[in-house]
Amino acid sequence: MNPIIETLKELNISDEKIAEVFQALTENPITAMGTIQSLGIPTDKLQGLMMMLMTNPDLIKEAVDELGLDFSKVEQAKEKLKASQS
Repeated sequence: MNPIIETLKELNISDEKIAEVFQALTENPITAMGTIQSLGIPTDKLQGLMMMLMTNPDLIKEAVDELGLDFSKVEQAKEKLKASQS
């Protein structure tokens, strides 16, 4: 199992909320961070989770694949972010 999904399950986050987090990550990674913070995860666990998400995008892709979501939306979001920073 993907370590991000595993961590969320260990924190008693429902499958529905996990899917919601990764759906948000595919649509708008910046907004997704707010979604993750709203889950009520303890600060120490939240920091570790955020670091995992920010430093290893391959884990996000794996989780998106595992959940059956469309990763191409993540790529589109990254392109939009790059364009807005130019």
